[in-house]
Amino acid sequence: MRTLLITGPGGSGRTTVAAATALGAARAGVKTLVLSADRTDTLGAALGVATGAVPVQAGPDLTAWRPDATAGFRDDLTSFQDRAATVLDLLGASRLDPEEVTPLPGAEELTLLRALRDAALAETHDLLVVDLPPAPQALALLALPEELRRYLRRLLPPERQAARALRPVLGRLAGVPMPAEWLYETTARWDVELAAVQAVLADRRTSVRLVAEPGPAGADAVRDARLGLALRGLPVESLLANRVLPEDAGDGLLAGLHAQQQKTLGEWTGAGTVAHLGRDPRGDDDLTALAVPGVNPAASPVEWPVEDRIGADGVLVWHLPLPGAVRDGLDLVRRGDELVVTAGPFRRIVPLPSALRRCTVAGAALRDGELRVRFAPDPALWPRTR
Repeated sequence: MRTLLITGPGGSGRTTVAAATALGAARAGVKTLVLSADRTDTLGAALGVATGAVPVQAGPDLTAWRPDATAGFRDDLTSFQDRAATVLDLLGASRLDPEEVTPLPGAEELTLLRALRDAALAETHDLLVVDLPPAPQALALLALPEELRRYLRRLLPPERQAARALRPVLGRLAGVPMPAEWLYETTARWDVELAAVQAVLADRRTSVRLVAEPGPAGADAVRDARLGLALRGLPVESLLANRVLPEDAGDGLLAGLHAQQQKTLGEWTGAGTVAHLGRDPRGDDDLTALAVPGVNPAASPVEWPVEDRIGADGVLVWHLPLPGAVRDGLDLVRRGDELVVTAGPFRRIVPLPSALRRCTVAGAALRDGELRVRFAPDPALWPRTR
């Protein structure tokens, strides 16, 4: 299944574009599911069909789904309380009734990730269009599965034989029972669920469509989004300039806005355009009138290749494409078998490829939007040759 993630600056019309993209694909005969995490039904308003916790048919070959974060959060918390009953009773904690549970901030995003995983595993659709939150929140959301898995492995490593052996001793010293087996079982279950989401995001058929209004603010937001997505290894399938004014926009305020849009469009090489209808698009006719480009079949995955230059320069070079990165905003830290990469406001802890784990960092350079990190083989770890 192909997955298309759609995001952009807040107020850029990304939900409308997501609805129009899904509708266009469905009309081309592609069995499509469109997902949204918005608490209000902006997706349903665009499609002209109310959406909610139960997937609805929004047209031939088109299904729309807006998962219920409240129900999901309530079920998760109830399950957690049941599993942790012994510990909660020991602490004298009072349990929460399902009726008093309301979702915490971020519950919508977590619910969307779970729905994304379920839709991918179901394999009942050919295209999954995901209406993500605005770009800053979307980038944090896309980083969540990888980061949470890393936290879980550090806090509760799978190699738990030592913990099992020491639990009775530690329990006597601390005076309270140590975490029971359910804690490790829950952690393992969470790891499997997060790994499934991470696999969808890392799939070669997953890409991102950026939506922004052309202008100075839109240009800044697109530049940051491209950098954040590149650091996550997520390819940009296309950039769509939304709400573009027509050539005969008139005089005065609209003429100035049109000139500003055209200047930005000149900088967005290869960007698609979506016309401004002069009203909020509602229903099939308006979505069709937008003429949103179809899904780009030529979108290619982001590659981070390791170049072997040992024969010529005695080093291996790791190429990390980071479009829009500036030298002053870059920082690299080697931490064991990981490389901590900071690019502007974004940071990612990346596991090193196996060959580079036996090397030391020999330097780095940023050229033409690509970070090139040089690694010199460590004589103590590198295989000897005769």
